[in-house]
Amino acid sequence: MISEIKAQKPHVSYSFLFNYFGISSSGYFDWRKREGLVHLTKKSEVLDLIKDIFIESKNTYGSPRVHAELQERGIQISENTVAKYMRELGLNADRRPKYKVMTTDSDHSDPIAERVFKTEDDNALPTVPGELLAGDITYLRLSKYHHIYLAVVLDLFNREVVGWAIGQSLETSLITRALELAMHVVGPDANVVFHSDRGSQYASEAYRKLLKNNGIIPSMSRKGNCYDNSYVETFFASLKKEWIYRIDYKNEEELRALVFEYIEVWYNRKRKHSSLGFLSPVNYKKLVCR
Repeated sequence: MISEIKAQKPHVSYSFLFNYFGISSSGYFDWRKREGLVHLTKKSEVLDLIKDIFIESKNTYGSPRVHAELQERGIQISENTVAKYMRELGLNADRRPKYKVMTTDSDHSDPIAERVFKTEDDNALPTVPGELLAGDITYLRLSKYHHIYLAVVLDLFNREVVGWAIGQSLETSLITRALELAMHVVGPDANVVFHSDRGSQYASEAYRKLLKNNGIIPSMSRKGNCYDNSYVETFFASLKKEWIYRIDYKNEEELRALVFEYIEVWYNRKRKHSSLGFLSPVNYKKLVCR
């Protein structure tokens, strides 16, 4: 069946063939790579494939990530050529504007943890999984006056979302559910530092008790410093700009499904990160920890 795609390709587009035979494009090119480097002699073939990759990314990949995907599939082409072809095709990963809702209340009297994680330190990032986690909360818009909220926990070793929870309020239970899921992933015996902003939820007695019961060392950003938790903020920006704001969801159920798809199907397992050598978080951990 896969060989049939190769035979028919000079006459029919990749998109049609993949749909017709029920085969993923990545699976096909993995097979082609095992035969040796994939040689696409016609510009039209390269344009077809670039368009397929762009569509697979939900129109979010710019030329660097499209180029990395082409290289992974064994196709030799320069990034400048990819950028040129994407302009010719009108493939633009520009995003919609932001919509801002306040989710952090740092004006409280609860204890503030020491700033253990310092982004400016040369060796600030961990070298093994489960050593340094970071969390935050953001809004997800349902209508002009109605939101739901998403709490996530990232493993800063590979930027993987290891815990997340959605709720209709900013109660502390939202972030405790996310951290509890994260601890199932990293394991109960991990020596963990958890970094957050100074929000009231992260300083609450209930959350501090959860950290203590799990042997987790708390760390909090400096007052007024937005860079300490930049890794989580970057994830939220990607989620909204690449996924949520591009799709016309109708209700909370559809919005929750979009979040699940982005985190569990796309971001953790497929999305290429420039800071990880254009590997996904899961593939990066497999490569480094094998």
